[in-house]
Amino acid sequence: SMSLREHALSLFRSAVSTVRPAPMLKRAVKFQGDGCPQLLVKGQAFPVKRDLYLVGFGKAVLGMAAAAEEILGDHLVRGIINVPLGIQDSLQRAGMQEMLLKPHSKIQVIEGAKNNLPDPEALKGAVAIQQLAEGLTADDLLLVLISGGGSALLPAPIPPILLKEKEKLTKMLASRGATIQELNTVRKTLSLLKGGGLARLAYPAQVVSLILSDVIGDPLDIIASGPTVASSHSVQDCLQILTKYNLLHNLPKSVETVLSSSPTKPTAPEDYSHVCNVIIGSNTLALDEAKRQAEGLGYTTLILSTAICGEVSRVAVLYCQLVQLVCLGLASLGEGPLSEEVRGNLLHLAAELEILGLNLAEFLQALQGLGPKRPVCILAGGETTVQLQGTGKGGRNQELALRVGLELHRAQAMETSSPLRRCEIVFLSGGTDGQDGPTEAAGAFCSPKLVEEALQEGLDVEAFLSNNDSYTFFSRFQGGHHLLVTGLTGTNVMDIQAILIRAI
Repeated sequence: SMSLREHALSLFRSAVSTVRPAPMLKRAVKFQGDGCPQLLVKGQAFPVKRDLYLVGFGKAVLGMAAAAEEILGDHLVRGIINVPLGIQDSLQRAGMQEMLLKPHSKIQVIEGAKNNLPDPEALKGAVAIQQLAEGLTADDLLLVLISGGGSALLPAPIPPILLKEKEKLTKMLASRGATIQELNTVRKTLSLLKGGGLARLAYPAQVVSLILSDVIGDPLDIIASGPTVASSHSVQDCLQILTKYNLLHNLPKSVETVLSSSPTKPTAPEDYSHVCNVIIGSNTLALDEAKRQAEGLGYTTLILSTAICGEVSRVAVLYCQLVQLVCLGLASLGEGPLSEEVRGNLLHLAAELEILGLNLAEFLQALQGLGPKRPVCILAGGETTVQLQGTGKGGRNQELALRVGLELHRAQAMETSSPLRRCEIVFLSGGTDGQDGPTEAAGAFCSPKLVEEALQEGLDVEAFLSNNDSYTFFSRFQGGHHLLVTGLTGTNVMDIQAILIRAI
């Protein structure tokens, strides 16, 4: 029979492949070419009266564009996409031909945003996209492909603001402690394309956006800064933020000019009725697929949340307590003082982490209903954060796996008759884009035995953790066997965690 580890790996892979660009697009988009040609998106029909154009920006957009061109065929007149620097090379080297455009493609590819920062190349691409959008008529259809990382790839400051002036202002705000929401509000206000700008410029053409979400809760106005979504912010909000951080009096002249000129009435209708935004891939979709697979393998499966966030050390404690609770249930000790204590800890932690849409009481209720015999799989997704203290090499997923291993070890050490000893447990955490931090791993596996086995090899888990050196630890431990290495996936819907537990 397959090991828990092999099961965890296969669940992760099936979750990722369901949100790969080609299968995802082919599920959501069809094209009917005969008679009056129309684009069908999740069953909704958009007639193509004249010409069909395509633009896109983001880390997963190259693969999305290759699939879209295959679906649209000759109906596509022209396209422009902005993708990260070096991505065509990386995919070529990884042998992922299906993510690359065909030799005589009608889609022009512009690479930019080195290190995920706006740069002159990205600006060049944004200007080309802007010009294409401005030239459209009421009979044209613009298909927009959007994925995470799209924000840095679509910089187009409102003239006369220069890219470096906008960058400097953003840096000043960040250094004074502005939140990501505040930074985005200011960026959008000074941008031609963000905050619905692209959709306004494309009016009166029909705009259809296909979106791959890499943001918790899938908020349309946040993903890639919402170029096809009405902005909920005004110039007033921007001025308030600049006042709050005491920047109103040393703004570049160009920024002052833009903020003080009365906003010219946009030509597009305020209701954005010419736009349709569709999320075609998300963490939720990936987890639903993993759940289907896990149930097929015989696991009782529960999805905890698709919005796991917070510091890895706290999230690790949350997962460890959950594992303890499941093990108590599998050992038929689901009622009793220990179980009550663990439950209390969990509710306290969940409140502290403020995880969106996590109804822990309901989740614990479902856990209680599980029979003692069947193996259990708990799935979750989201994006944790790491507070850097050391100078080691790692990523949030590897650090989370290592911390869960340490927590399980501590919990087991506290009681000789620990229910953890009666269960086989595997925990996996991985980034769906196939990269975790600056390493070639996507994440890592752990089990309660990890700390002891590491000590036998002379590796001190706590020392590696205090130096944020999870990657070095996993590389040295058991020949790197616990690293999750998938290679680039060409997609990104944040991270996925899986906990698999069976009674021994």
